[in-house]
Amino acid sequence: MPTVNQTFLSLLQATLKERQIFALKKVVKRCQKGFLLKELADVFKILYICAEKSKDHPEYTSVLCDLLKICRLPFLKEKTSDEVTYAQTVKESFSQMGFLMRVPNAEVRNQICHSIISVYSSVTSKHSVDGMDSLSKVQLLEQSGLAETLVLSMALLENQPAVKLQVLQTLQMLSSSSDVNCSLILKAQGAQQICFHMNEPDPSGQVLFRSSEILWNLLERGCKEECIQPLHINCLLNGFRHYDFQLRNDLLVITTLIAENPKSPLIVSKFYLSSIVNNHTTLQSHNPLVRNLKLSYNNEDFEMKRLLLNLVVVMSKDLSALQLFKEGHVVLALLHLVKPTAAPPEGQSGPRNWTPVQQEELQLQALATLATVAPLMLDDYMICQGNTCLLLLLEWCTERDAYFGQGHSFHGTGGRGSKKAQMRYCVRLLRSMASLGNEAINQDLFDQGAISQLLAIMDIYILIPNEEDIITLEIKADIQLILSALCENNPHRKELFGSEGVEMTVHFLKMSTEKFYSGLGHNKLILSTVDCVWSCIVGCYTTEDVFLEKEGIFLLLDLNMQNVVLGTLLELCDNPKTMSHILAWRGQKSLTTPGLLLQLWRQEEAELGVSRDLYGRISDPKKPILCYYQEEDDSQVSLPANRPSAAVMDVSENLRSKIYSVFCKLGFEALPGLSTEDYITLSIVTRYLDFKVGEVWDEISKELSLEGVRPVTPDEEALDTIAKMTEDTARRVITQQSSMLEQRDKEDVSEEKRMYTEISSNWKQQELTAQSWEHFVAKTSNYKILKETKEHQERSIDSSRPKSKHKETIFHPTQIHGLQITNFCGRLMTVESTPAHLTGGPLANTELALERVPIQGGALRKLPTATEDPEYFNTVSVK
Repeated sequence: MPTVNQTFLSLLQATLKERQIFALKKVVKRCQKGFLLKELADVFKILYICAEKSKDHPEYTSVLCDLLKICRLPFLKEKTSDEVTYAQTVKESFSQMGFLMRVPNAEVRNQICHSIISVYSSVTSKHSVDGMDSLSKVQLLEQSGLAETLVLSMALLENQPAVKLQVLQTLQMLSSSSDVNCSLILKAQGAQQICFHMNEPDPSGQVLFRSSEILWNLLERGCKEECIQPLHINCLLNGFRHYDFQLRNDLLVITTLIAENPKSPLIVSKFYLSSIVNNHTTLQSHNPLVRNLKLSYNNEDFEMKRLLLNLVVVMSKDLSALQLFKEGHVVLALLHLVKPTAAPPEGQSGPRNWTPVQQEELQLQALATLATVAPLMLDDYMICQGNTCLLLLLEWCTERDAYFGQGHSFHGTGGRGSKKAQMRYCVRLLRSMASLGNEAINQDLFDQGAISQLLAIMDIYILIPNEEDIITLEIKADIQLILSALCENNPHRKELFGSEGVEMTVHFLKMSTEKFYSGLGHNKLILSTVDCVWSCIVGCYTTEDVFLEKEGIFLLLDLNMQNVVLGTLLELCDNPKTMSHILAWRGQKSLTTPGLLLQLWRQEEAELGVSRDLYGRISDPKKPILCYYQEEDDSQVSLPANRPSAAVMDVSENLRSKIYSVFCKLGFEALPGLSTEDYITLSIVTRYLDFKVGEVWDEISKELSLEGVRPVTPDEEALDTIAKMTEDTARRVITQQSSMLEQRDKEDVSEEKRMYTEISSNWKQQELTAQSWEHFVAKTSNYKILKETKEHQERSIDSSRPKSKHKETIFHPTQIHGLQITNFCGRLMTVESTPAHLTGGPLANTELALERVPIQGGALRKLPTATEDPEYFNTVSVK
């Protein structure tokens, strides 16, 4: 069978068409397993000859298709080195395959597309052959520029829609797997070509989706600046079909994705801004680009409006867009969308507008958009009276009317059947504006009665205690943050916060700690409540006194939220009435406030890695309160002047400075409820300021040494003296702590001795009782012991009698002679009770309060109660 080279020579020499076709069919038959790499150049020369001859002789077309079909198979290697040797040949062959797209035959073009797709779809030969590596083949295809050639060939496919669809499928495959291919497609203006053909009639319905997929791939992998060019305003203005509206919205999505990339310099067009303004019927744009734009209030226009609102949020990250926002009156348009839609008069139909569901969704999205845009455009916000608009919306949210929230959208979550979603985003927007700290905005809110209005809303929620979902808790927390921002550093506003606000904060401070871990947001609510106490109550004696009367100090200490609560307590300590409340507080196991603070101090030092021994004493007098990160930060680099040192940063980054400040208010002596461990910690707290000053001077000395500065002799001596004083202070504290431990050990030993003595006395008594019982048993069983006991008893009695006797005195014996017992015996007297037949038995009459016993004696008698007994005063009542 002839080789490919021989066939190529015969084609050049042969003149008969039949002989040439016969030779080509032999090549097809011989190469059923694929073409050899060394023959690849001759194969594509044959393909070019067949392509030229097919113009006049269609018989060559079938052979050309058969040869292209074999190109789907792997290129075969005779040697391992063939893959490297013929790499350039393979790259040129792929490039030539793309140029074969000029052949007008549809079958040939389809075969070319299938051959290209086969490179990526891992199609292998049915026979086990040693083919070229697929990854190398893909890389060579990318380097050949085939993707660019395919894009250029789309201009030749106007009358072949099936082939055009096949080319789009091929481009989709190329763009989804390679960044190089995407760059080549964009270089050939592929994005523009694809957008031009997206609107063409398509019976199959696949052109639009494959084109969109290619555009997505180009956005993800290609240069986004080149992709933005097809997005033209004509798609918005001249589209009138449902298909055009969908395409318009798809292009808006693509534009939004481009704008989200901070590295993509998107050119902001006034078209987008004018479109947003024109979307609201009350505002008309004079921009000639969109002056004639009309909305039909269909679903596609609704989606367009939502996409434009989303685009405003994305573009607001670029500060250069703010000036265009200002020119387009974006804030004013958004505030118009926020206003509640008034219902038309009864019996009249209002103008055509969005449906209630669409209106609600646009209203909520406009509020969410304003939360991002309004803080960036404060002047426009104030000119448009944004605070007034939002407070009116807030008032509308609290009104009871026939409005029924749908809650279908993303922003409407939880607002089904109510206005809760609107209140949520309205309060969130107010929080964003108030937290800016702009005095003009906050003063405007205060002048319009925002404090009383917000407190009234909180009272409504307090009256509904069972309503504690995520949205409600978020609204409560945001309202408290707004109040904190308004009242901070303003005594007059704190007075207006008043007792109503204090009762609100106390109500939330009483919240059960078990709710903090519910996941609904109670932890955020309690934080905002403490912040509200700090900003709205502390600093005004009127509200402070009300807070103290409501036992607010006890509630704060019960929270034990450490940093925030300690800061609030420290501010409240400026009020003299606070001290009694702090000292009167008791926690679990009678824990006092000083004990709690010292416990927090130990926990803080354990977290900071401060060096302490087993008993909590200072272990290193040179570093009495040094943290581990201060030791790690002890670098050999001098700090700049505007950067605080580690010792200074330590004051603001942990609780120790706040605890020390609280003890400065409480005092360091005569504190109730402290143990020895607490006193050991208290000795460190007392000297905290001295130790901190020593740390700062030590850092100054080290920094001078790092910078190569030698202090003058007096200054150097002063630095050494300060360092020695700090170390001596630490040693004195250690000595004091050791004496505390010794005293505690002595007290423990004394307590042990006392307990041992008490236990010993108890055991001694038990021993005496046992001996007495044994002696008693011995008397009853041994007559000799009984006699001895009797004699001992008689001697004891005689020894106790007086020795002197008067002559006239007569003594009567009290003992009976002859008895051999140790008990004292004497004459007997029998006392008989009243006979039972006279009393009627022990339970005959239980009304003893009515019975009277005569002085003369006798049985109980019931006397008449109707008349007064003349002998009443001569009787005694038995009770």
